[in-house]
Amino acid sequence: MKKFLAKRVLSVIPVLFVVSIIIFSLVHLVPGDPASAMLGDMATEADVAALRTRMGLDRSLPEQYVVWIANIFRGDLGSSVVSNETAASMIISHIQPTVSLALYSLIIAAVIAVPLGMIAARYKRSAVDHGVTVLSLAGISLPSFLLGLFLMLVFAVKLRWFPVSGFKELRDGFIPHIRSLTLPAVALGFMNAALMMRMTRASMLEVLNSDYIKMAKAKGVRDFMILAKHALKNTLVTLITVFGQSIVAALSGAAVVESLFAVPGLGQLMVNSIGRRDYYVIQAIVLLIAVFNVLINMLIDILYGVVDPRVRVN
Repeated sequence: MKKFLAKRVLSVIPVLFVVSIIIFSLVHLVPGDPASAMLGDMATEADVAALRTRMGLDRSLPEQYVVWIANIFRGDLGSSVVSNETAASMIISHIQPTVSLALYSLIIAAVIAVPLGMIAARYKRSAVDHGVTVLSLAGISLPSFLLGLFLMLVFAVKLRWFPVSGFKELRDGFIPHIRSLTLPAVALGFMNAALMMRMTRASMLEVLNSDYIKMAKAKGVRDFMILAKHALKNTLVTLITVFGQSIVAALSGAAVVESLFAVPGLGQLMVNSIGRRDYYVIQAIVLLIAVFNVLINMLIDILYGVVDPRVRVN
């Protein structure tokens, strides 16, 4: 197991190196001069040149990359040229709403998707199965912002069960915190729930057709025990994969939902930073999400080895 863990951890290092190069290149290959875009049309050439020197844009791209990476290893993600705040402090002040929203949406998705996927597999080709299939197709096809507008119109404007927009921090009370996140969490989690439903159903069908499940049925084991104890355990590899990817999708897809519901998270910070061409903040947020993505995939690989010993052997 130690050798397996060491291989997975070491494999992350070259991936992170490549990811850092891609992030740096994409941000700097955007057309236009960032210094001119930040200062506006009324800025003089001297002001633009001073800002370029301050940001290090007068250096070559390899030099800028080396300086950027060296600063990251020292814990310096750069500073916003708009607000003069450090990128790290801006991320810290905006990360809590995004984490709360992502976790809440994943809980909603898992609670809806896993039981429905299991039931659909158990009652294959029934009305329940067809209903779950339609629901999953709707979740995959419906954009999160469109669902968010519908939820806002019905449950916030018409019924007034939830606030239209805004965010309440956890220190303001658990119930107000949850109420402010419910509609955006449902809008964000519905697509993930649809994917989980399809994957759970497909994986469960494959397991239910296996010989040992047929043997358990022949011995008179109840359906609930077959699904919960035997079948679900052997679908954990698929569920771990889907759940891990859903975490990344929730974090990266939060930008639209946060902007729609005025949640002051990383997504909204990213949108605002792109509009202001705030390079260091953009790089820091994208790098954080990319590193989190790589670490989640590494954790998924490790969980594979825990759940299924055959993975460690291979």
